Amino acid sequence: MIWVLVLVFAICLVLRFPIAFSLGLACLSYLLINGIPLIIVPMKMYSGIDVFVLLSVPGFIMAGNLMNHGGLTEKIISFCNHLLGHIRGGLSLVNIGASMLFAGISGTAISDTASMGSIMIPAMKKEGYDAGFSCAVTAASSTVGPIIPPSVPMIIAATLSGLSVGKLFLAGALPGLLLGVGLLFTAYFISKKKNYPKHERSSLGQVARGFVDTFWSLLMTFIILYGIIGGIFTPTEASIIAVLYALIIGFFVYKKLNFKNIQVVILDSMKTSASLMVLVGFANLFGYILITEQIPQTISSEILGFTTNKYVVLLLINLLLIVVGTFMETIAALLILFPILLKVAIAVEVDPIHFAVIAVLNLIIGLTTPPVGVCLFVASSIGKISIGEVAKSGFPFLIVSFMVLILVTLIPEISLWLPSLFD
Repeated sequence: MIWVLVLVFAICLVLRFPIAFSLGLACLSYLLINGIPLIIVPMKMYSGIDVFVLLSVPGFIMAGNLMNHGGLTEKIISFCNHLLGHIRGGLSLVNIGASMLFAGISGTAISDTASMGSIMIPAMKKEGYDAGFSCAVTAASSTVGPIIPPSVPMIIAATLSGLSVGKLFLAGALPGLLLGVGLLFTAYFISKKKNYPKHERSSLGQVARGFVDTFWSLLMTFIILYGIIGGIFTPTEASIIAVLYALIIGFFVYKKLNFKNIQVVILDSMKTSASLMVLVGFANLFGYILITEQIPQTISSEILGFTTNKYVVLLLINLLLIVVGTFMETIAALLILFPILLKVAIAVEVDPIHFAVIAVLNLIIGLTTPPVGVCLFVASSIGKISIGEVAKSGFPFLIVSFMVLILVTLIPEISLWLPSLFD
């Protein structure tokens, strides 16, 4: 009766139900039809969220909201503008550069698209950039966020696999930088071809002042990474330290935080964290049903029965994850598919850390892949243009993203070199 689970889940997705509700209704339908006691629902949901490292997710979400409300986004954009604004198409480069820096705070592609896009898309349109290009740059650059540490999807992957969060953070650093640099060059060549505007070169003093303004926010990422990798504190403790640090910086350095907007931050963080934990809980129930029906074993045997060539297996997994990533949010897709596909990858001797980076990279690229990439919808709604125009302008960025994905897939050292230094 597994078809009931799949059918109800697919119908809910088509009807645009939230992923968590889609999973919940699919599971409920399966349990009722098969006469399984519903006591299994709270039991499996609780066991799914009863993981110590998951406590870090609300902390990082709140730290990101605090820094965002505390003026971090504007500081980062200003600093990047001093560094890159004088180059042809400077604002598009600022958009990407700011996303690379903001990634360490935001950690999710959709929040990056919304936060950065609300500022950068209107500014780019005002200066004469095409609306499609402005939205495409914003959507493409947001994919760097979940790769460059600290990253919420990487924490989820670590939770599902038992891998070290610190090593996964390190593993994502070089692929994230590679993706960001590739997007920068693409934006530059398009801007040069279309003769987009540039600003006057900033003085060395302006660049220095911009760095000082941004320094305190960037220091938080360093503290988090150094603390986790150095064994000073756990990811959960790091998230609490990040919240305390963000409060101090927001109140006493940037002076943008006050008791009124802290209430907004707390409510937003509670909503986001609660929705994520419900999603994790239902995904664990969904996974339990799949295991009961022996779906992971079936998928594994089918793939390995077709081929045991490592690179062919990775190609098949890449294609699957790209397709799934176009219509499903990254964390939801990870929760459902990562444990299943990890077993297949390990069976053909793919390093688990390397595979985790491949999986996350695939799914975030899917967020900007037509026809239903979520980040494309967010950017197009901010830019007030059709998703078709955004997708057309974003095609060169998508090609670059695929090229980076191929490199990361074929050259494990890109992901594994930094973690190997800390063995």
